[in-house]
Amino acid sequence: MNKIFKNIAFAGIAVSLVATGCKKEYLETAPTESVGAEEVFQSTDGAMVALDGAIRTMYSSLTNHGNFGQKSYDLVADLMGEDMVVHSQGYNWLNSEYNYSVFSNAQPDQRPDRTWFYYYRIINNVNRILVRLPEITGTDEAKSYLEGQCLALRAHSYYYLVNFFGQYGDSNSGVPMYLAPTSDGAPRSSVGDIYKQVYLDLERAETLLGTTRQHASHLNQSVVQGIYARVALQHGDFDKALSYATKAIANSGKSLYTRTQYTAAAFNTISAAEWMWGAEVNVEQATIFASFYSHIDNRPAVGGYAALGGQKKITKALYDKIAADDIRKSLFQATPSTPMPIYAQLKFQLRTAGNWASDYLFMRLAEMYLIKAEAAARLGQNAVAIQTLEELVKTRYSAYTATGLAGNALLDEILVQRKIELWGEGFGILDVKRLGKGLNRPTGPGNHGGDNLNGNGANNFAHQVTTLPARSNRWLFAIPQDEINANASLTMADQNPATD
Repeated sequence: MNKIFKNIAFAGIAVSLVATGCKKEYLETAPTESVGAEEVFQSTDGAMVALDGAIRTMYSSLTNHGNFGQKSYDLVADLMGEDMVVHSQGYNWLNSEYNYSVFSNAQPDQRPDRTWFYYYRIINNVNRILVRLPEITGTDEAKSYLEGQCLALRAHSYYYLVNFFGQYGDSNSGVPMYLAPTSDGAPRSSVGDIYKQVYLDLERAETLLGTTRQHASHLNQSVVQGIYARVALQHGDFDKALSYATKAIANSGKSLYTRTQYTAAAFNTISAAEWMWGAEVNVEQATIFASFYSHIDNRPAVGGYAALGGQKKITKALYDKIAADDIRKSLFQATPSTPMPIYAQLKFQLRTAGNWASDYLFMRLAEMYLIKAEAAARLGQNAVAIQTLEELVKTRYSAYTATGLAGNALLDEILVQRKIELWGEGFGILDVKRLGKGLNRPTGPGNHGGDNLNGNGANNFAHQVTTLPARSNRWLFAIPQDEINANASLTMADQNPATD
């Protein structure tokens, strides 16, 4: 643990400044070495520099073209799931994740190692801010703002860590938990204890943050409530999920997209009507080929990895469930084409091909409606569930109705709408794990490994995993070997099993 965690202490904080008194409104960064730790932590202004560095990590390129902050893990989560198909081998980026062939690899620079590094880097950086807050100069208001941001980011990071590295169920082993900077390794906390801390951090952050934020990439109270709703749904706390999704909707100040607004522009710009939280990425900070858009934007003019054979597509099985008049169907390629194969996604596109300055989406209003609808349905509040679901889907498909549905039929309909609405936004394997039905990837023409239906007789990229049991170990990420070697509180007995 000393090697992994200590090395990402202050050296990992990209020194970032929110520009004031000038035209730039994005987070500017400078080399960490240019500002010492003592200088940064003398005041709340200096601590804000460190906070912005932690947030900058969420859209930075870390080590190679497959690691680009939070969206790399969102993409991995969908590639592990049921509804995203890879067209062909391309340059092989992320194919091992799609194939489930990398998660048991505990060696350096593999997906488990990079995932561990990314989330613990954020945790350690915000812990360093939190521990110094009482002694630095600044107003109580500024300190509350910083504390709320840090606690929410810590909770967000532990939520993803426990879902990637822990088996579903409170009694199972989670990840080591650190609430202050340290170079001493901790043992694995239980999944349940991690969730308890996540809730505590979010509840405290909710009281500290208001509706405003200093930068679009920061969090506010409604985002904290949205994270809480997401966490509660994943954990099966449906009362909490319903309550917090309702609060997030009411406090967000956002509105559901109209049919006119539901275009690719709705998914690449932080000012879009539904965006509750995202990262503003300007041209100076864009990571070009090592970016989400390089791996997701299928258009040849972009020149990213997706266009070079690794096109990301919706399954035919899910595409066929979208009504013909549903505007969401227009965000997938409807006909065979050489440069844009049938079922290729058109949802996530750079604002301008050749210019990599497009923002990263972390949370939007539609997710809150879906959480509210599902939680209400699971609690037997059918009228609330139907009303909420219809409020959302009718903005995409005016003829939609869920009237008359109840019980499992209503729940199944909500889950189908969730798959359609949130396709490509990072919920694939998270939903598979929490629903407890195992992995069931559709196969056959237009689906995983089947005929790509593009008129050339070729198949979609050959995958190795079609089904997995409900409590599979195959989707557990290995604890990095470097962590086990350096953390005296861990042994090889703590390693995740690689097979079921």
